[in-house]
Amino acid sequence: MNYEEKTVSREHKYKGNIISVDMLTVTLPDGRQATRDVVKHPGASVVIPLNENGELYMVRQYRKPIDRTSLELPAGKLDPGEAPEVCAQRELKEETGLEAGEIKHVISVHSTPGFCNEVLHMYIATQLKEGESCADEDEFISTEKIPVQKLIGMILNHEITDAKTIIGVLLADKILKGEISI
Repeated sequence: MNYEEKTVSREHKYKGNIISVDMLTVTLPDGRQATRDVVKHPGASVVIPLNENGELYMVRQYRKPIDRTSLELPAGKLDPGEAPEVCAQRELKEETGLEAGEIKHVISVHSTPGFCNEVLHMYIATQLKEGESCADEDEFISTEKIPVQKLIGMILNHEITDAKTIIGVLLADKILKGEISI
């Protein structure tokens, strides 16, 4: 069966600082029509900063959409024309002060394909050198080093709910166990 939905029309609904929203009318595989709300996002890079002691550098920040403080991997949106690896290096430095001697792409994931086109490019960063962070003026964050095994416990205890962070922590665990080579 062909599952493709053909776009019949597109109505632009909203343009913000990061996202824009379109309402699409589509033709379904059976010929009926339906509407789809689509959030357009420039994409982002996520960094898994893993040190030689099996710890990840995490950032803690308040997230207004969920009205709570969240413990997450460093990440940020791509600037126009910016390569994902360059974004990963930039965000690592800005949010944690770290510079990576080695940074490698691991996977790219669609964060919420039911309504958004955002792609998260995930990088493992090793051979880390500490320095001064330089967060954006509207970011209030702190950095913490936490063992991967403790982070897995925090995930299972619902203390960490951010999807990109859960994916990154589980990848780091697989890397540490030698199940994924970098």
